Amino acid sequence: MGNETARDMETESVKSENSSRSRRSRGHRERNNHRQHSHRSTRSIKSSRKPEDMAPFQTAVTLSPDNRDGQEVIEVQILPQDDNWGENTTAITGNTSEQSQSTEDVSNWPGEPDTGLSFYCQRYIGTIVTYILSIAAFLSPLAMVVLPKIGFFPALSAPIGLQNGDKLLVCGAECKGQLVSLAFKMVILAAGAWAVFLRQPNATLPRIFLFRAAVLTFVLVCTFAYWLFYIVQVTEKARAATTPEESVDYKALVAYACSLTDTLLFIHYLAVVLVEIRHIQPRYYIKIVRSPDGASKAYPIGQLSIQRAAVWVLEKYYTDFPIYNPYLERIPVSKSRKASSSFKFYEVDGINNSASQQSQSRAMLAAHARRRDSSHNERFYEEHEYERRVKKRRARLITAAEEAFTHIKRLHNDQAPAIPMDPQEAAQAIFPSMARALQKYLRITRQQPRHSVESILIHLAHCLSHDLTPRAFLDAYLTTEPVLQNDKEQKSIQTWALISEELLSRPLGDNTSFQLRQNDISLLCTVKKLPHFNVTEEVVDPKSNKFVMRLNSETSV
Repeated sequence: MGNETARDMETESVKSENSSRSRRSRGHRERNNHRQHSHRSTRSIKSSRKPEDMAPFQTAVTLSPDNRDGQEVIEVQILPQDDNWGENTTAITGNTSEQSQSTEDVSNWPGEPDTGLSFYCQRYIGTIVTYILSIAAFLSPLAMVVLPKIGFFPALSAPIGLQNGDKLLVCGAECKGQLVSLAFKMVILAAGAWAVFLRQPNATLPRIFLFRAAVLTFVLVCTFAYWLFYIVQVTEKARAATTPEESVDYKALVAYACSLTDTLLFIHYLAVVLVEIRHIQPRYYIKIVRSPDGASKAYPIGQLSIQRAAVWVLEKYYTDFPIYNPYLERIPVSKSRKASSSFKFYEVDGINNSASQQSQSRAMLAAHARRRDSSHNERFYEEHEYERRVKKRRARLITAAEEAFTHIKRLHNDQAPAIPMDPQEAAQAIFPSMARALQKYLRITRQQPRHSVESILIHLAHCLSHDLTPRAFLDAYLTTEPVLQNDKEQKSIQTWALISEELLSRPLGDNTSFQLRQNDISLLCTVKKLPHFNVTEEVVDPKSNKFVMRLNSETSV
């Protein structure tokens, strides 16, 4: 009975093995047939696809040596290539942890405070108040001159009679000269106010700009005081006057308006000194360090408040710093290090005793210790190898771009034997010859997420339309600065958080430190005072500025 059971089990195992083999062979044949069928279908689809539906880099350009009437012929050939630029090249992800976020996933980021009503109120309330005060102060001298003429102050002529009141409003030669002077002063004041006060600020600050607020307050007080004395002078004195000599004439009102215009011009000069000139002379130098990549720069800076210095730092950051690439934080690991990164032990004889386990653990600990001690050496060689590969890909890209640009020629009002192409068509024609080299360079420098095929073709067409060289075309990919060169940074509003232990409206001082943060990027700014430079004069005696040749037997002269 037991033997029969064993034979049955053996037979079933053989049957199952044969059935599994048959299933694998059928599956293999089906996969081969499906692969052949898909290959044929793909070829048929590619052959039936129209040229305009294909990717723009599936063309090749050849310059035929035959010349027709002294003209060069440009031939375009369609190549059956895949039109997926980024899908078949590389896959770059952010963080591998399940609890972390990818740097490309911006949908889960917290909402920035640049879309709400409070932000727009904070952004435009200062500009609106400045506009209102500036326009009111500018129109005040004109109103002081025009209002008496249109009869807005009837007290000028009521006590002394209408005929004598008309005589008071007559403007003579001296009065007309003052009106001309007032007109020119108003034009100068309008231009100065537009240049200093009526321009859109480039930043929204958390605190009030003290000097600007002080100047606007001074303008408000001055305008209110002049209007107060003007109304009292016109109404009260005119009512108390009984003769034309005691009343106020029009010449005095014009002089009063000219006095207000002069005062506003002096206030404008004060604003220029406090707001525009005071911070021009350097008094400190500021060191800016970006985290996490550690890029740093230092600049001289004048006397600014902390919040205005933060705006100044951001202007320098977006125009001078290189683009931050988070994918370059980890250099690609070499194959040898990948092979030696993990150790696996197998028991061939199936014997696993405590002594073998202890020896294995000791061997693993020794290997980890040796690898830890030599980690700096491995890092050095990996960085050196990575720089070598980048230089190699860069040289190949420059060579490919120079060869591609030789296949195109601009027509100068000549009759071409072939159909002429516009810059977009020319870019699509010469791009395939450099596409592979550019793709490899962007891959090794981790720039593929920033550059798509459409953007590259647009840039190439723009360079061709302006007759730029291959090096000028490659500058967008070989040079990684400034930050605004990155399309993702070209936003109308950039929100940064300013962190400082001191009050933001206070001026900079020695050892002042503050930080600017935006998502994963932070800028640490440290301020140091520039020393006082003591330059002395040293007079050199003209007699000592003479030389003589010393010759001996050992000299070769």
